[in-house]
Amino acid sequence: MRIVVDSSCDLTDEIKETLDVTLVPLTISVGERHFKDDATLDVEEMLKVIESSSDVPRSACPSPQDFMDAFMEKGSVFVVTLTAALSGTYNSAVLAKELFLQEYHDKFIYVFDSKGSSARETLIALKIDELIKGGLGENEIVQEVESYIQKMKYFFQLGSLDIMIKNGRISKLKGMIGGLLNMKPILQATPSGEAELFENVRSEKKSIKRLVEIVGDQCADFSDRVLAISHCFALEKAEELKLEIEKQYNFKKVFIVPTKGLSSLYTSRGGITIAF
Repeated sequence: MRIVVDSSCDLTDEIKETLDVTLVPLTISVGERHFKDDATLDVEEMLKVIESSSDVPRSACPSPQDFMDAFMEKGSVFVVTLTAALSGTYNSAVLAKELFLQEYHDKFIYVFDSKGSSARETLIALKIDELIKGGLGENEIVQEVESYIQKMKYFFQLGSLDIMIKNGRISKLKGMIGGLLNMKPILQATPSGEAELFENVRSEKKSIKRLVEIVGDQCADFSDRVLAISHCFALEKAEELKLEIEKQYNFKKVFIVPTKGLSSLYTSRGGITIAF
């Protein structure tokens, strides 16, 4: 059994060593510049181009053929993609599955809509890996992971609202409120995987405190949960958040991952996400 993810699934080198995962990259374009979101991408260079350009950056999902190439290796395949509410990546993977199975009828392929991105995808991939290593069958894994996705919580604070507004990911009204009042908006993923404003906070320091409080509001017992934090060149903030969360709650594990290209594009420099 194998795991295929798109490049919004942010991973550390340590996780890559333990997780048998194939990454299918998206492409980010700024004017005439194109960045493939794979292991060769220099995220800092990409962000500098985005920040200095008047062009609206765009992301392009992998083609069905890109996914089909990833399906060629032996074994059953579990795919994790960006939320279908904001990206065509899920639909591309589903089409790839349909085309692939026309020729390879006995192949098991299942595509999970993460209903989010970044750290949320990371946790889903790790959950699949855990269940595979636990000896569960294909249908059991699908049932367990779909239930896991439904229960997940995902909050994020963007380093800048500019890209999300330009690309229509957040309504301009919400973005203007955050900018004009010097707010640090905290957003969340809806059950359908869309981004919406959760709460406006007046300062960076208060936003960290509020994120910690929000985590505590979500459920009473965290002992069987893992929390992942992703950050876009905001390691100090991520470490502060991790420390405060570990002080107050009994998560099984809390870990930090840096964002790669796609997640950095939409989170923006200084942005942070939490998933659990």
